[in-house]
Amino acid sequence: MTQETTAKVPLLHAEQLSSTRGGRVLFDELSFQLHPGELWQVTGPNGAGKSTLLRILAGLLEPTEGRIRFNGASLHDNWQSYCQQLLFIGHKAAVKGELTALENFYWQQQLTASPNTDGWDLLEKLGLLGLEDELTGRLSAGQQRRVALTRLWANKAKLWILDEPFTSLDVQGVALLQKRFAEHLADGGCIIFTSHQSLTLSELSPKLIDLSLAAQVHSEAAYD
Repeated sequence: MTQETTAKVPLLHAEQLSSTRGGRVLFDELSFQLHPGELWQVTGPNGAGKSTLLRILAGLLEPTEGRIRFNGASLHDNWQSYCQQLLFIGHKAAVKGELTALENFYWQQQLTASPNTDGWDLLEKLGLLGLEDELTGRLSAGQQRRVALTRLWANKAKLWILDEPFTSLDVQGVALLQKRFAEHLADGGCIIFTSHQSLTLSELSPKLIDLSLAAQVHSEAAYD
């Protein structure tokens, strides 16, 4: 395979994905490709299947139909490599409340074999300096979200799958996260995320996967 051909291979390729939950079709025959440097946003009303789609892409759920390829190979045949290049953060903060912010960072760093990032510098960047000894369970929802997002600065994964990453963040937190998005894309990473938050940074122009049409079609069909 030539260098030119390799460059055209998508990092992630979803082919004809369908998902049925509780007897209800969330989406059907959904296909798209994520290439390095691309930002994709999944949109749609509550219950349209946005989180389900992200969990399928992360390998946490099986699609009803369809398949996913990573670097041109089946996800299941390339699972170890996929896990090494994937950073998934769900809609919950997923931090340990009995640990401090600094301890949560080091715990995540050990789990992901992250590079040697200075935890103190990172907490300062995220506005958490001074709270490093406070149990995370006692922090506000926005502060807990910032603790969870330290992973975006201390992980070399190329593919980010993020479910509502802007939840509970204030204006400064939203701006900081958007800047980090731009840095990751410029470094050749790619991001697929859900959010009700409008992006304001000029460098960020996401491609859209709109699940609202699928939700509307299947909802109308249920009443026919």
